[in-house]
Amino acid sequence: MDTQTWSAELEDIFVNQRPRLCCVAAKVLGNADQADDVVQDAYLKISEATTLFEVKQPISYVSRVVRNLAIDRCRRSAFESALFAKAEEGDNASCASHSPEVIAIDRQALAQVVDALDELPERTRRAFELYRSGNHTQREVALQLGVSTTSVNFMIRDAMTHCRQSLQGNL
Repeated sequence: MDTQTWSAELEDIFVNQRPRLCCVAAKVLGNADQADDVVQDAYLKISEATTLFEVKQPISYVSRVVRNLAIDRCRRSAFESALFAKAEEGDNASCASHSPEVIAIDRQALAQVVDALDELPERTRRAFELYRSGNHTQREVALQLGVSTTSVNFMIRDAMTHCRQSLQGNL
């Protein structure tokens, strides 16, 4: 099977089987909006694969990729919830328990992130803020900005990378 044939078949599967694929992801995630994001991520992951191999049952293969990505998202979400829960436990602690040095370092890191976000294109920064701070789904962000969910996915990734590099001093 050549690349064009596989690409056409892949598009056909994602267009015609989208409700089924969303259902597969929603069963794992319990959230239809997140399921749609996972299906979009699956399309990107499969379509951007550099190695072409024969798939005997393409619908089953795509369904498996969607399911695995949904499981990964669930695990990441559980990890982040546990991580933030530990951080929130510290919210009730007195600020006096932090040394002035730790407070200064935290403020400096926050200032670096704010500066890094200000360096981003307006639309990228807005997408990141809506998704991370506004708790909007990628689909909601895409609708607000008038772009595709794929574009929102890339904008969020770019913003995260830029902020991370800023904190590491790689800019």
